[in-house]
Amino acid sequence: MGQYQRLSYSQYARGGFAFGVTVFALGILGHALGPTLFGSLPPWEVTLFTVMEFGGIALALCSPIVFAIVLPLIE
Repeated sequence: MGQYQRLSYSQYARGGFAFGVTVFALGILGHALGPTLFGSLPPWEVTLFTVMEFGGIALALCSPIVFAIVLPLIE
């Protein structure tokens, strides 16, 4: 048995991208539908949805770079 295990970088890249898009979509939906359904949202929820939007974009952009380009090169 080898010391290193082969990782499926393409699956991690696709999964990270899909997770980032999902987080971004939930942030957008929270901003759009939250006040419509529940009225005025507390400031912490508005901040949470904003962080979800920016975090989702960052995750969706960084996942393929890290898992599809950087990690296979340094292995």
